[in-house]
Amino acid sequence: MAELVGSMVVGSLLSLVKEKASSYLLDQYKVMEGMEEQHKKLKVMLPAILERITDAEKQATSREAIRPWLQKLKVAAYEAIQVFDEFNYEALRRQAKKEGRYIKLGMSNRIMFRYRMGNKLRKIVRDIEALVKQMRDFRFDKQPQAQVQINYLRENDSTMVDPEIVGRSRDEEKQKIVRMLVKEQANNKDPMVVPIVGMGGLGKTTLAQLIYNDPEVRKHFHQLLKWVCVSDDFDAPALKSRRQQRLTTGKYLLVLDDVWNKDDNKWNKLNACLKHGDVGSAILTTTRDKEIAQLMGTVEEHGIARLDNKFIKEIIEAKAFISQERKPADLAGLVDDVVERCAGSPLAAKALGSVLHGKTNTEEWKAVLSKSIAHNKDDKILPILKLSYDDLPSHMKQCFAFCAVFPKDHEINVEMLIQLWMANDFILEQKDVRHETIGKQIFSELVSRSFFQDVQQVIGERYDSVYWYFSTSTCKIHDLMHDVALSVMGKEVATTTEKPKQSDEFLQNTCRHILLSCEKPEAVLNDSLNIRSPAMQTLLCGHPIESSLQHLAKYSSLRALELCLHKNTILLKPKQLHLLRYLDISFSDIVALPEDISILYNLQTLNVAHCDELGRLPKGIKYMTALRHLYTHGCEELKRMPPEVGHLTSLQTLTNFVVGTGPDCSSIAELQHLNNLGGPLLLSQLENVTKAADAKQANLGNKKELRELSLTWTGSEEEKQHCHKVLEGLEAPPGLEALRIEHYQGTSFPTWMGTLTKMVELHLFDCNKSNKLPPLGSVPALQVLRLERLKNLESLCSGGTFFHFPNLKELTLDELPEFDRWCEVNWVQGEQIMFPQLEKLFITNCGKITALPGPALLGGPELGAAPKVLKSEDLELGTTLCGGDYGKARSSFPALKVLKLCRLDNFQSWEATEADQGNTIFPNLEELSIEKCPELAALPSATSQGVSFDHSDVTAWLAFPNLKRLRLFYLDSFKSLGMTEATHGEQQRFPDLETVCVYKCPKLTTLLGDCESLVEVFNVPASLKTMDLRGCPKLKSIFGEQQDEPTFNQGPSAVPKLSSSAHDHLLLPCLEYLRIYRCESLSEVLNLPPSLRNIDICECGKLQLLSGQLDGLRKLDIWFSTLERLRLRECKSLASLPDGPQAYSSLRDLFIKSCPGIQSLPSSLKKRLDDLIYKYLDARHEGTHQTHLSFHHQMHKSAHAF
Repeated sequence: MAELVGSMVVGSLLSLVKEKASSYLLDQYKVMEGMEEQHKKLKVMLPAILERITDAEKQATSREAIRPWLQKLKVAAYEAIQVFDEFNYEALRRQAKKEGRYIKLGMSNRIMFRYRMGNKLRKIVRDIEALVKQMRDFRFDKQPQAQVQINYLRENDSTMVDPEIVGRSRDEEKQKIVRMLVKEQANNKDPMVVPIVGMGGLGKTTLAQLIYNDPEVRKHFHQLLKWVCVSDDFDAPALKSRRQQRLTTGKYLLVLDDVWNKDDNKWNKLNACLKHGDVGSAILTTTRDKEIAQLMGTVEEHGIARLDNKFIKEIIEAKAFISQERKPADLAGLVDDVVERCAGSPLAAKALGSVLHGKTNTEEWKAVLSKSIAHNKDDKILPILKLSYDDLPSHMKQCFAFCAVFPKDHEINVEMLIQLWMANDFILEQKDVRHETIGKQIFSELVSRSFFQDVQQVIGERYDSVYWYFSTSTCKIHDLMHDVALSVMGKEVATTTEKPKQSDEFLQNTCRHILLSCEKPEAVLNDSLNIRSPAMQTLLCGHPIESSLQHLAKYSSLRALELCLHKNTILLKPKQLHLLRYLDISFSDIVALPEDISILYNLQTLNVAHCDELGRLPKGIKYMTALRHLYTHGCEELKRMPPEVGHLTSLQTLTNFVVGTGPDCSSIAELQHLNNLGGPLLLSQLENVTKAADAKQANLGNKKELRELSLTWTGSEEEKQHCHKVLEGLEAPPGLEALRIEHYQGTSFPTWMGTLTKMVELHLFDCNKSNKLPPLGSVPALQVLRLERLKNLESLCSGGTFFHFPNLKELTLDELPEFDRWCEVNWVQGEQIMFPQLEKLFITNCGKITALPGPALLGGPELGAAPKVLKSEDLELGTTLCGGDYGKARSSFPALKVLKLCRLDNFQSWEATEADQGNTIFPNLEELSIEKCPELAALPSATSQGVSFDHSDVTAWLAFPNLKRLRLFYLDSFKSLGMTEATHGEQQRFPDLETVCVYKCPKLTTLLGDCESLVEVFNVPASLKTMDLRGCPKLKSIFGEQQDEPTFNQGPSAVPKLSSSAHDHLLLPCLEYLRIYRCESLSEVLNLPPSLRNIDICECGKLQLLSGQLDGLRKLDIWFSTLERLRLRECKSLASLPDGPQAYSSLRDLFIKSCPGIQSLPSSLKKRLDDLIYKYLDARHEGTHQTHLSFHHQMHKSAHAF
């Protein structure tokens, strides 16, 4: 890290001291009795210092003598904050005692308290008096601190630079590396390692992301793409996570981002294992160090170029000006000078543009330009980033600098970050404005100034059985910005991901914020605190605490604590944590919290989520009135809430309210006054609510900030008899965005569900008595609809209305035994089709569904008019759609990408009627899975039936033009995929198909699977990569013909004869995986393509011959040269394997068992035996032996060391 003179963040600390010194509680409870003189002196001195502190902080970077003075002032401020927090806590203790809710914990002697605190305060006042005298000698200018503004959001949406600028700026470099990875590397045995090298801030990671997300790259490496942020520590958890997310034996692209380590031993160990990936695998690395690039690279490193000035200019203007139309001419004339300062760095451009955004005249711009000189040396742009930091308001500086406690590349939970800011008093009080609101605005401003990046919304996190659509946001910090934060915080933060070699090197006495992401963090703490006595404010432990913590008195200054506790671990006593504001003990093995936790009068956040054994919350929790966030989801043993939780009127988050019974718990009516609740709320055990009045008293409709609501019933039918009235009383607020209802036993849904115009997601589970959905026509924003186990539901649209779900993206229908129609009546829809935006459709266990909606009817007499009800005979479509002669919904599913159908007992056909030339059904479908649909006979035909409408012939329509993965299992009536030879003027079917897996389709005669009638496999798409043949007892031939290829010999077992001119038209040129199981009639497998990497043949007793494709330009000796895995079992008639100079040169996995006809191995294979990673051979093969060694085990052992 380049050396920076870190700014001293002192002004915001002094403002906090001033605020605390003026607290009304101090006077009300006379906790400073006898210390009035010192208190008065302090309140007089603080404004005098605050008037000059801004100038002092500015001059500290250039006047060396000022820094020690500021450091002393900072220490005094921290000590003052600690003392006033003690005074404030004593006031709250006395208030609790007065109100009769005081828990006595040992002796509480007022005289001793005054004596102890008086001494501390007098020392602080003396120190500050001396510093004030010294301040006069420095002759600082008066610069009153600017008032904190509530709304930090900028007028333009400039939080992110236009992605188009980023894409265009690196397009040439991206295309160059994409060509290397996809084309030049395609047939290489060993993985190619392409290093991207360049100074920090030039956009190495951005370029790698552009490559990683390129469609051609994602298609080429579809088996596995993996991104690992390495950063300073090669033993970081992100790299170790390959234990959970393993690289498979397929072709992969691995990105190692931000590599620093030069240990060639670690790299060689990892590289040795990575070589066992498939042919064409590749590794992309980014690093600032050219030596590392040379160490890792197998090709010449790509030195990332400085960004062209025209793109730098675009970035600066996007950040600095509200819009191109509102760009002052005098300022625009200075942009070129700003460009020169950035040294081709997009990060510097974003940072400097953000600084200039708030400057409105040329003098301000020139003042910034005079300070922003980037060096062309390697380090470069840190001065500009430091300038961007210095331009922040004082309180924002403190918020960002705190983030130095997180490791580089750490994914930060934004909600947690804001709560940690609050716990450490970084967010000052503002009248009538929530701290959380200010925190979000501070975060947004820091994002807009490029201090945070990679902001993502984590959507769809599953908490046990509860699925929340909206979750939380995460972000990261650029490495160079992290360096800036570290330069500011210095020894005030300590972070480690592994146990320090020496305890005295980890913690310093000046340390205030600590993060331990290593195993057994308590051992590190115990050892370090034997030597040091830091005034800890934040302690975050990322691994479980397995033994007790020592030196408990040293934890008394903590404001934020995160621990995961094992059963036998002793929890820190609340008396030792009395100043705590943030406590996260989620995922701990605890049965209960101590009752005296209620003395944590300042606690704002309590997280006990996923404490599986937690059976109760403390009864005194009602006295913790400062609580704002209470996370209780995932606590399976929690059966009730303690009494009178309604006293916690500051609560903004309550993730699970468990409704209990009896006097020792809270009823649902306790929610009445918790009107600040927002985010997600789960109300569970609603069977315990028996009166509609109680449900109404919960007053959910008045909780304007509530975004997600989950309502669940449990228990017997008798216990749920009042559920309809209860649900009617639990009216949600109009701003609700996600609603989930489970085990509701009412016959209908309340009308208020139709008023939720902002609802994006709706889940209805186990609502068995409801036969109609709520009126969804008035919920146009709906994007996700999940209906599971609704036994009486018959259709999606009810009440004589049609609704086409204009924004729905995901639809799940599961276990709907009575569902037999998409609409209650027939409609001619005109141009309106159902599901125009639907991307995922999952239908399972819906026994009465007979067909999917067909394409829309266009060109009819009612086009453009209101929908008209018609009888089925008017459409001449018969009964191929849901429900016989009614319910004819129309859709060509224009956006659908994933379709899964399972256990549809009556599903028979696909409707196809289209009057628009060239229109396509399922035009974007990539994955199709159909399982256990016994009546389905075929996929849609390539041309429509002879249906007419309004005297216009219905033209041919296409199906599945982009399908990549096809899975057909247990289809008793299925006869055809429709993969017949394309006639003149028709397009090929399945032109992009990559994977086919067909199993137990006994009537299928034209392609694959467990197909008792299947005789020949032919006319398979050239794009196919995976073929799976299982249980086809009559199959005699495969690869008989390819689409658009001439047939030279006829007959079910004929082998095509390719002329020498056919070398560019190999059969199945993309096939990589072939599995053949239990095909007893198969005697030959001929024409195997050279692209094969995996062959697995089992229980094919008549198989005698394996052979590759042969043409005039290719010799047999290249066959099997790319083969990596060969497995043969119980093929009793197979007598030999092919041989050739290059055969088996890529093989690393060999398994041959119960193949008695193979008396000896080919010479080319014998040469490879010692190099194989895994081999199993029958003992009859001379000179061979059984060896078992897992590729994953070997690779992960090395990856761990790396």
